[in-house]
Amino acid sequence: MISILRRGLLVLLAAFPLLAMAAPGQSARDVVQGTTSELLADLKANKEQYKSNPQAFYDALNRILGPVVDADGISKSIMTVKYSRKATPEQMQRFQENFKRSLMQFYGNALLEYNNQGITVDPAKGEEGDRTSVGMKVTGNNGAVYPVQYTLVKLGGEWKVRNVIVNGINIGKLFRDQFADAMQRNGNDLDKTIDGWAGEVAKAKEAADKSPDKEVK
Repeated sequence: MISILRRGLLVLLAAFPLLAMAAPGQSARDVVQGTTSELLADLKANKEQYKSNPQAFYDALNRILGPVVDADGISKSIMTVKYSRKATPEQMQRFQENFKRSLMQFYGNALLEYNNQGITVDPAKGEEGDRTSVGMKVTGNNGAVYPVQYTLVKLGGEWKVRNVIVNGINIGKLFRDQFADAMQRNGNDLDKTIDGWAGEVAKAKEAADKSPDKEVK
């Protein structure tokens, strides 16, 4: 079964549909390190409250993760140009909200179970252009160390997260494939696919569950 660690980290995607401004002048590594530190500190201080009050947890994730995410880019990437160019602004907004809430439903509790055994953030792999990646190693509850890689893009002079690879699972591709499959099954009915997205997230979770854990050696 997929590790508690991996499922917990996937909840970082819950903030993808949000728009906000990151702190000016931060490096890509600073964005990942600062956001991760703030999130874990908040969880440590409020974990018990969040377990009994999911809305408070949801609001905290929005506040902490929202400023560092390329919402529009991620949503369009999941839909791909084939479908996003046909979507209305209302449909895009509805998809983003459904995506965010469904991820909270399926992955949020796992994040609350993580006890912060240790996280190391690597330097960015070059920041000369408008795209880079930042690696992270996370120690799980079982003592194993798992790799995470963030893809970031520079928008308006600030670094924003565009994709995450958790323990070898490319989250963007996972949901992109799931969206395309859902559209085929729904006869290219965009509204039906958007409204049923919670079920698609559940299927993606099942697909990830079947992938073997790969710790860093």
